[in-house]
Amino acid sequence: MKNFNDDQLYFIPLGGCGIFGANFSLYGYSGKWIIVDCGMGFGDDTMPGVDIILPDLKFIKQIKDDILAMIVTHGHEDHIGGIEHLWEQLQVPIYATPFTAGLIHKKVSERSFGNQVEIKFLDDTENLDLKPFEISTVKMAHSIPEMRALVIKTAAGRILHTGDWKLDKQPVAGDTTDEAALKALADDPVLALVGDSTNAMVPGHSGSEHDVHDCMIELFSEFQNRIIVTLFSSNVARLVSIAKAAHANDRHVALVGRSLWRIEGVARGCGYLDDIPEFLEAEDAAHLPKDKVVYICTGSQGEPRAAMSRIANDDHRTVEAEEGDVVMFSSRSIPGNEQSINRLKNRLLSRGVIIMTDRDAKIHVSGHPYRDEIRTILDWVKPRHVLPVHGERMQMERHADLAEECGISAPVIPINGDVIAIDEDGLEKVGEVHSGMLALEGKRMVAIDHESILMRKRLMYHGSAVVTLVVDQGGTLIADPQITALGLFDEDSHEDDDYIIAAGEAVKKALENMPGHKRNKDYSISETARIAARRYFEREFDRKPQTRVHLVRV
Repeated sequence: MKNFNDDQLYFIPLGGCGIFGANFSLYGYSGKWIIVDCGMGFGDDTMPGVDIILPDLKFIKQIKDDILAMIVTHGHEDHIGGIEHLWEQLQVPIYATPFTAGLIHKKVSERSFGNQVEIKFLDDTENLDLKPFEISTVKMAHSIPEMRALVIKTAAGRILHTGDWKLDKQPVAGDTTDEAALKALADDPVLALVGDSTNAMVPGHSGSEHDVHDCMIELFSEFQNRIIVTLFSSNVARLVSIAKAAHANDRHVALVGRSLWRIEGVARGCGYLDDIPEFLEAEDAAHLPKDKVVYICTGSQGEPRAAMSRIANDDHRTVEAEEGDVVMFSSRSIPGNEQSINRLKNRLLSRGVIIMTDRDAKIHVSGHPYRDEIRTILDWVKPRHVLPVHGERMQMERHADLAEECGISAPVIPINGDVIAIDEDGLEKVGEVHSGMLALEGKRMVAIDHESILMRKRLMYHGSAVVTLVVDQGGTLIADPQITALGLFDEDSHEDDDYIIAAGEAVKKALENMPGHKRNKDYSISETARIAARRYFEREFDRKPQTRVHLVRV
């Protein structure tokens, strides 16, 4: 879409719709644009070798000179993790609360352009004037401090962009959701609530962080060996709960994982850990008796390089998990990570480690609203329309259904790249812009359908084969074809010798049947051999390996 009407308010998601993570939203009015959040997502088993995915910002080139700023709702990786990789394409000032700004600064300071990034504080007491936009904040409870919903006002009307939130009257660290401010929004109609769909399928209420705090105090008293808690490093409230539970049970707390120390530094600098003793390094805690230590570790999602996986593999340089120790998974599984988490748990169980999850005790509550909470905020704000975001299609559909149950229109369920016009008459998809996801491949970013990733995927399922041919100048074989097939043959054991010989014979036969006039062409010989090998593998193994031919003429 190339043409935008100056008197029309637009919403364009480039990430966060249809997937969990990589949240990136654009609001446009009167020829100007603002960005809300710039997050990253995580690769899954459909993207072998990919750890991080990012929104594709190709469309940004069309409007780059008209982007006024980026406003960040909070400091979770799926909302700020893309900044260090994508800011050079944007080069706009960033507005965030002090805690979130501290996290962003930590990230960008490690990049060559770090000193160019302008980070300004969001002030809860003053509106942010970015003409033609006026933005105010609403304090919201979440699993990280300083979550801010955004009220985005233009001459066309107001939008409430909720970000991630929940209702929690005792959040342990951070703010409670500002009920009065949300109810006040109903006095001047909100055109649309752009809202978190993460738990829109789950009935009831997400629960309070204070319940986790109380549970852990009691639970820690039941164990005599090491206690290891793995969680999302950004969950500052959980750090506080664990630290207080450890103190109540005469235990010391050690942090294991770089990202935990980064979060700890920013949280302590912002005053969220003022009444919490300094955490120990893992090396220091290793000298304590087993019943005097609690380790907090990264890696709750089974990430292979994170602390928890190294502990489970018994290759962490400091921390051990032995029979009788307990590992508590104080987090939810991100969809797509279930298998890696289960593998991690199985490795721990095989060593006699006790595993606990929120199914065993209240050691985790979600930071996102359940259906009753969504229903409550819709009643408070009374928006004219709802735009579900932040979730897969199934969560967004249920969010829309819930809005309709509450008598609020939700006519559009956006996908990344949709151009949605918002006005008093309703919501309407009026076009599309380029969107997609990029994979971080070492130091480069490529599309997730890049040939290198597709090739790895094909190799994962079908293997690969190399056919080596030695022919004379007339194109006649002067040695039997040699075939190497990774992922198909076990060449070391000789159990597959018959298959290797048969594959070579199939290639040899195909070459012998070639017309003489094609033997002078390297391409014709290579393609004949490749097709013959592929047909053999498909017939015998029901596989289509990536097949290459190495042709030598002598």
